[in-house]
This record gives sequence, structure tokens and C-alpha cells, in this order.
Amino acid sequence: MKNKIYYHLPGLFEFYELYRVFLPLFCEHREYFYDWCDIGSIYGAPTDCLWGGGRVEIGDHDPQEVLAFLQAYHISARLTFSNSLLREEHLSDKKCNALCALFEQSETAQNGMIVCSDLLLDYVKTKYPGLYLVSSTTKVLTDFRQCLKEINREDFRYVVPDFRLNKAFAQWDTLSAPQREKVEFLCNECCWFGCKDRKRCYEAVSRKNLGENCPEHRCSAPEADRGYRFSKAMANPGFIGIEDIQNVYVPMGFSNFKIEGRGLGSALILEFLLYYMTKPEYHLQVREHIYLDNMLDLF
Repeated sequence: MKNKIYYHLPGLFEFYELYRVFLPLFCEHREYFYDWCDIGSIYGAPTDCLWGGGRVEIGDHDPQEVLAFLQAYHISARLTFSNSLLREEHLSDKKCNALCALFEQSETAQNGMIVCSDLLLDYVKTKYPGLYLVSSTTKVLTDFRQCLKEINREDFRYVVPDFRLNKAFAQWDTLSAPQREKVEFLCNECCWFGCKDRKRCYEAVSRKNLGENCPEHRCSAPEADRGYRFSKAMANPGFIGIEDIQNVYVPMGFSNFKIEGRGLGSALILEFLLYYMTKPEYHLQVREHIYLDNMLDLF
């Protein structure tokens, strides 16, 4: 495959210890990994960020250390600030502003921010113009016409569609080459394909990050109580596997793919890294390297 694709990986702070072991291995033993893929970014946010969304984060690693590590590997860091319920008074939050000011500084790869709120978007564009912006999948744009409008907005470098549009090939085939370069497909969503509560689910997370008291959101999807299963995600009609990437999406001119996984644990993230990036004959070597690292607890 001639064209390189880029994965956008989860858990910038949450899985920092895993990436601290994985990235040197990825760079030093490229023969273990598919030569047609690379890491486009790693996304996430520290614990207790008002602007956070999508998931409630649990990472506490020092932001300066995290940023310096990614810059050393020329990998873009994305702050996931996709809270959909922000109000004007939230924009002055000291922690989130300090993170933006820090991550705006980049000596190698430019850093970005994943946003849902247009209020935050306008604020960041003015105050932190050095950050590029990504339109969050938490907008739940399931109508292709709405998604296309989002893609056409000059504000965004990338747009992550709702996973239920992943296989809308007839519509995707109408895009121009520059439009296709902006699309970032969410590959491994486990959410029920027929879910009607996805937006409310994200709003519940936004309220938690804002510290608001609200009723616990209970997912009504079949087998929701089982939590995330990669095997279940693979059976999802919107799932994008490596053969899909190689044989369908890349020939169509798409090159950006997002892997979800915040809150799922390092062991499952490793399975994603093995499946999407590692040649099957080297799965054992990568597992051994990660598992035998005495500093890393995957469970």
C-alpha cells in the first residue's frame, strides 16, 4: 500500500505509562509494525478538566512531562475538550487555560484540541491560535448533510463523523480530495448501532465534568451492562478493520482513523495497538516487551 495512514490514539494522560514503553519500541523496531501506518496524534485530558467531554478522564501525569515526551517523538498531542454544555463563565477556568497555553507551544509536531462547543471554539481560536481544531464525534452528526457542512468549515483541520456514517460509501465518494483529507473515521466503537441516547450520554459526561448534580445516565442498549468488548465492536456494522482500511478507505483517498479507548484500561489499548498496527507474526514480541516492563501495570 503506497499511501500512509495515520492513527489517532486514546489516553494521552491516562495511558502515558503504556506509551512510554510502546513508542520507543515502535520507533526502534519498525519491522514489527505495518510500514503503511503511523501515529498521527494521541488525545486526552487530565483528571478534573471542566472542558473535558466524551469520557471522564483519570490521568494525573504531569502535563509538561507528557508534552515533552510526545514532542521528542514528533507526535501531535490533542487536548480532548469536547464538553458540549460549556457556558461563558467556564471559559476562564485556570487549569484548562494553562493546558492550552502549554500545549500551544510546540517545537516539533503542532498540537491540537478536540472541541464540541462553538463557544469554546471561538474562544480558543482567538486566545490560542497555535492549536489546530478537531470537530468531535460527540456532536453525533448522523445526517451526512450536516457532517458535510462540518467538513466544509474552515475552523477544523479534522472532523470525526458519527460511527454510523462509516459505511456510507456512496456519500463519501462524492467528496473532493481536500475534503477527504479532513475526515477522521472512528474505527472501533462498541456502542449499539441503533442507539438513540448517544447525545444524552455525552451530555451526562459533560455535566459530570462540570461538577453538576444530575441523574445517572443508564444506557438502554442491548447488553450494555457487559461494558466494552473488542469482539463486540468488531461485529458492529460501523466497525472499520485493517482490511477495510487497506482495501476500501485508502483507495478512496482517506488516511485518518481514530481509535477509541479512554477509560478502558491499558491491557485493552494494547490489543488495539496489536490489531491495528502490529504485524501478526510479531504480536508475541510486542506483548512480551510490554508485559515484562517492570514499571508498567496493565491490570
